[in-house]
Amino acid sequence: MVRRNLSPSTRSVYLCLACLSVALHVILAFFCLTVLQTACVLPNPSSSSLNPRTETERHHRVPSPSHKLSISSQNDKPYKSNATGMPAAIDPEKKTIGAGKVNRVIEEASKLRALFEHPLYNLPEVGLLEDDWLLRVKKNEDAGDEEDINSDSQESASHEKGYDKVSWTNDAESHPPWLRFHLGITRWALYNRKDVTVSNLTHYLATQRILGAVQKSGGTQLKLLMSFPNYGQALLKPKKQSRDAETDVNLFYFSDFERHNAEISAFHLDRLLGFNRIPPVVGRLINVTSEIREITTDRKLFRTFFTSPAGNVCFYGQCEYYCSTEHPLCGQPHSLEVSLAAMLPDLSLAPRRSWRSPWRRSYSRTKLAQWEKDPAYCDTVKQTPPYNHGTRLVDVIDMAILDFLMGNMDRHHYETFEKFGNETFLLHLDNGRAFGRHSQDELSILAPLQQCCRIRRSTLLRLRLLSDPYFRLSDVMRQSLAQDPLEAVAPLLSEAHLAALDRRLATVLHVVETCEEQHTDVIFNDLGKYEVYEQQIK
Repeated sequence: MVRRNLSPSTRSVYLCLACLSVALHVILAFFCLTVLQTACVLPNPSSSSLNPRTETERHHRVPSPSHKLSISSQNDKPYKSNATGMPAAIDPEKKTIGAGKVNRVIEEASKLRALFEHPLYNLPEVGLLEDDWLLRVKKNEDAGDEEDINSDSQESASHEKGYDKVSWTNDAESHPPWLRFHLGITRWALYNRKDVTVSNLTHYLATQRILGAVQKSGGTQLKLLMSFPNYGQALLKPKKQSRDAETDVNLFYFSDFERHNAEISAFHLDRLLGFNRIPPVVGRLINVTSEIREITTDRKLFRTFFTSPAGNVCFYGQCEYYCSTEHPLCGQPHSLEVSLAAMLPDLSLAPRRSWRSPWRRSYSRTKLAQWEKDPAYCDTVKQTPPYNHGTRLVDVIDMAILDFLMGNMDRHHYETFEKFGNETFLLHLDNGRAFGRHSQDELSILAPLQQCCRIRRSTLLRLRLLSDPYFRLSDVMRQSLAQDPLEAVAPLLSEAHLAALDRRLATVLHVVETCEEQHTDVIFNDLGKYEVYEQQIK
């Protein structure tokens, strides 16, 4: 073996190269560790306007916009993005290398929080009188001893059937979430967005043990009434098709599928628009065997269960549309996605009145409705009670805007609580046929706005706010839906549906601008009573 002698200068060069190699490896390892650590910082799924701010949001906070939107006459001008007060460097579309998706989620969470902190979503509460509450808790002195005894015996009997023993008192803390929701309904809204009752109720619907399941009568497609141990109930709509599936263009609106994700998304959209007129809805994965078939007392429903050739447990129920072995609802093999909507108070306690919509479609394959043939149709509506006074006309227009944004053509009736007469809000119920097509915008849904050229100022200002690049409707909708449990399975709305929301919002604002060019009395000023707070909202 020949020993190679190296000169001192050569050994120095080798030593320097070795040190440089070690240093480069250390730097590379440190860089990789930093990127991995950043990518693993995920926002708490419970962080939302429904819940307190999380630690993640506090550490990644985007400065809350300082825009103070005036409610004076200047509000009727288009909302300008450069007046938001947000730093110019913030770009909703910007993605950071390595952690772009995480940063976008954090940014959208900040957008949603900032939206609900905006003065338009925090107007001073109107003083509520005793008659403005739908239900009130009976005071102790109003209940006799005999009633208490009967109540106790009923509790014991119910407890034996699987229900929890009732221990409710006048103290709201003892009430289950569904009862708090019922007791919070007022003349002007189903719920107060800032009340924790909504988040408690959605969590309750998503996690509570299911005690019973029967098919609900009425309607054209299958719905189930689910019961919980503490006497709560929810309306179940099952998954019937994939989220990305678009409604066939040759299918009439009245024979379209009802979609579980449409019910969930409609609740979130209604809330983002500031309406608060849809009962809380949440997604859930249920076991069709243990949570429907094995506990149902509905014999007709039970007979429709079968096992498919693929080994999945399926059922189809009995209804007018899509209740057959050709349209089964199948688990994978037992797990099925559903939407659960909070039930409104029983009709015996809070009767509701059903109204036929003036812009109801003909539900015929050959005939058109009168409003589709008469451009001046709204003139007749304006002279007809209850649309000839009060807020009923702009209430219907609010509902039409909601329906247009989500593509719902199936609004034939609406309901109100009888107790409040004509001075109350409209219930935006049954939204399962929404979000069927993202590639087509059905302009006929906007007929009430186009023909009447009337809109609430508060509604218009919120629409303009949601069209702002910082608050972009699709972004806050995406983050709002991220709160739902089913979002962990797959996005509730595809990106195409989210993009359609922005496109349709621009269309609504364009229609309003056209109305303002042709008419002088377009804006219904429902913010006049807040003029005293103008300096706070400017």
